[in-house]
Amino acid sequence: MGRSPPGRARAAAAATDGHRAVDASDEGSLAELLRAEGCDAVLNAADPRFVMPVHRAAPDAGVTYVDTAMSPSRPHPERPHEETGVQLGDEQFELAGEWAERGQLALVEMGVEPGLSDVFARCAADELFSSVDEVGIRDGANLVVDGCDCCPTFPIWTTIEKCLNPPVVWERDRGWHTTVPFSEPETFVFPEGIGPVECVNVEHEEVLLVPRWVDAGRVTFKLGLGEEFIGVLKTLHALGLDSAAKVAVGAVAVSPRDVVAACLPDPAGVGHLMHGRTCAGTWVRGTGPDGSPREVSCHHVVDNDWSMAECGSRAVVWQTAVNPVLALELIDAGARSGSGVLGLEALPPRPFLDLVAGCGAPRRVEERTPA
Repeated sequence: MGRSPPGRARAAAAATDGHRAVDASDEGSLAELLRAEGCDAVLNAADPRFVMPVHRAAPDAGVTYVDTAMSPSRPHPERPHEETGVQLGDEQFELAGEWAERGQLALVEMGVEPGLSDVFARCAADELFSSVDEVGIRDGANLVVDGCDCCPTFPIWTTIEKCLNPPVVWERDRGWHTTVPFSEPETFVFPEGIGPVECVNVEHEEVLLVPRWVDAGRVTFKLGLGEEFIGVLKTLHALGLDSAAKVAVGAVAVSPRDVVAACLPDPAGVGHLMHGRTCAGTWVRGTGPDGSPREVSCHHVVDNDWSMAECGSRAVVWQTAVNPVLALELIDAGARSGSGVLGLEALPPRPFLDLVAGCGAPRRVEERTPA
């Protein structure tokens, strides 16, 4: 087993000079810390439950805000698999006017997915297509862990949350709407040796962000879970083991989801046992500049053995972490500016893609045969 979340936080703090502890749920303390340290930007890589305290603290402290995930969603109370309730990022976009009035920038969803995938969507719309029929974010991998038959590459707590929430789909004629978990299964062939993986609809930020700035007929996010792991998640749900609510077990109260997480290996501790590649990609179909049907896959593939050897990080972690660092470089250089709450689709893609090209795992564009 890996370290507990508090243990990981202490280990990260110990690796820095002059670190200070702060309660991430206390926006007043966060703003005070940002002012005291003379910060000009804050990168929020905390659990999504802490997105809003950090997001609200940043403008009070006068700093630029960057995050890797958006404020949590809440399903529609009566029609969770047809209509959206509170959507991912809704709470942040409610504050967009305040950010704009202050002339400050909140750059949201700056990881790999969301993040680089959104840059791919903007680039495709600007440079590769005259009109876009569909943007489909497709995430898949062939990662395996030595000696472990069931070892998610993401923490199981977050995996359950994302995969069992009602997935959101965007359609031009219908707007945002939801479906049942694991809907619209498809076999997507991933590049660079990963191969075919069964993908299903999953709730994710790109579907809420791409349509705000990219004119597309349809936007989806599908994750390559594979038939076996989909079966595991369905079983957890059928048994109530996906619940985060505490239940009485003898003299103690425990969350079933916490029990499942405690029984599985912590992904943070098995990077040296993990092998294979992971792909973050944006598949786009529509009409090319010459008027012909076109279909492309813009993707970013990282080999776990390479990322572990290069910097001691799992491929998924490396992919996620490098992008906000690049974003902060662009902000510091003045190449990323603006005000309000903005996704990457609202900004020119080329400066960011030029930096990605020099990071050891360049993005690629693959032409595909239109269906």
